Amino acid sequence: MNTLIHIGFGNIVNKDKIVAVLSPDSAPIKRMVQHAREDGSIVDATQGRKTKSVILMENNKLVLSALLPDTIAGRADKESVE
Repeated sequence: MNTLIHIGFGNIVNKDKIVAVLSPDSAPIKRMVQHAREDGSIVDATQGRKTKSVILMENNKLVLSALLPDTIAGRADKESVE
C-alpha cells in the first residue's frame, strides 16, 4: 500500500519511493540540484520559498521542499507507526 507524505504547501510524495532526504547546503547537493535543473528531472515543491530539503526519489528525480529534512523524516516515521 502506498503511504503518502505531505512535504508542504499541499504537495505530497510517495514514501515508498524516497531514497534519501538531504540538506541542500553542501556543495555536492547543490551540484546535484543544478544538474537536475539542466536535465529537467527536478520537481520544485517550494512554492517560491527557500529550499530547505532535497528529496531523492527512486527514479533519480529530485523534489525540492521548503520543509526541513527532520520534519519530513518525522512525518515519514509517524506514518509508519500508524
